[in-house]
Amino acid sequence: MDLLLAEIGSTTTVMNAFTDLDSDDPKFLGQGQSHTTVLEGDVSIGLRLALEDLEAKLPGWSYAGAEMLATSSAAGGLRMTVHGLVYDMTVRAAREAALGSGAVVTMVTAGRLRRGDLKKIQELKPKMFFLAGGTDYGERDTAIYNYELLMSVMPEIPLVYAGNIENHEELTLLGEEAGYKLYLSENVYPSLDQLNIEPARHLVHQVFEEHIVHSPGMGKIRELVSGHILPTPGAVMEATLLAAEMLGDVMVFDVGGATTDLHSATAGSPTIEAIQSQAEPFAKRTVEGDLGLYVNRQSLIEQFSPEERKAKLPEAERFLKEAKEIPTDAGERDFLEALTIKACDVALKRHAGRLVNLYGPTGRQTIAKGKDLSQIKYVIGTGGALTRLPHGRKILERALTGQKRDLLLPTEELSYLLDQDYIMAALGVLAKRHPRAARILLLKSLGLPLDLAQNAVAD
Repeated sequence: MDLLLAEIGSTTTVMNAFTDLDSDDPKFLGQGQSHTTVLEGDVSIGLRLALEDLEAKLPGWSYAGAEMLATSSAAGGLRMTVHGLVYDMTVRAAREAALGSGAVVTMVTAGRLRRGDLKKIQELKPKMFFLAGGTDYGERDTAIYNYELLMSVMPEIPLVYAGNIENHEELTLLGEEAGYKLYLSENVYPSLDQLNIEPARHLVHQVFEEHIVHSPGMGKIRELVSGHILPTPGAVMEATLLAAEMLGDVMVFDVGGATTDLHSATAGSPTIEAIQSQAEPFAKRTVEGDLGLYVNRQSLIEQFSPEERKAKLPEAERFLKEAKEIPTDAGERDFLEALTIKACDVALKRHAGRLVNLYGPTGRQTIAKGKDLSQIKYVIGTGGALTRLPHGRKILERALTGQKRDLLLPTEELSYLLDQDYIMAALGVLAKRHPRAARILLLKSLGLPLDLAQNAVAD
């Protein structure tokens, strides 16, 4: 049976079709597209239009009877506020888990919440709370205090708790008394300098699936989507981890109309790990909300120096006024290519860790701060810009050259790959149901032979 995978974006809905998923040769059939109809109050309209476009591109094919899975960043994506105890410990761990799950983190707090915090949270209208605080069998009271406040101020918003496990029973009792929806996970920061974000990341996906139907315009999504629904960035992270299983250390650039996301899956080098100032997760995502090619085009242009603007963006004013998502001539393509290069360049600088010199009574000491990318072997491009502009690989290469010496960037020769079928997000969801097929289809989309990794054909 064929399987459909919808990617419901903020402006565009893409429909992917796959077949022969249980065979040794799973196939990607094609892709249909429509505008997203969340603002019309019914996202299923856009889904059906994308299905009709897909059928028109595949003469003789019909989607009748096919199961549908989906990813979504529509209706503002998975907006989440994150609350912990200490910024450099539980708060940072909670934020890493939230970003890795695909959330749009709109607010982060440390310590006890104040009235001003609660007012801002209500204004932000998050779709989920993420609460941490305290190592296991450590401090308990702050998380309990914050839980009671969040539960009282927005009782309709589900909460994922991933803090001190000693609080589980207390929070459960409080939630049951109030009829509040609480989800418990392992602690994201169980002991000093230990991160444990994977259990919470997967729990967030579960909660997202349960509650997405309550988002504006998404109420009828279950009429068509019968299987998994993941936040789109979370699905790209799942595909990044698939690539890492097969290829080794990888980094994935996802340049979009509203944000530029960078995913990395690497443990780094033992040498750098020995001088790390803080623990870093194996899989890390950073999202840059000021580096979008369409929604945030003006803020991205501001990343260029005056000299760069004059040389690389001679028609910036015209393209700012037109603000087209899809280029229609060579001038627009050159403009978008320059923006994409800058987005990748800035996103990499923000994602990568660096070496820092500290000076004390014993002299200079060099420490590492942030994500070590020195062992990365493969750099992958996905998203509309990198997969559809004519020079996607060259854009990636440009991003990795000319960087500052103190950044913890790849040290060996790199392989640059493109998600040619633009299906990484889809494959991140597909892997939940058909992991073997997802691996094979990912290698195909990257233009790699299947014998590169034996585990590409083993569940």
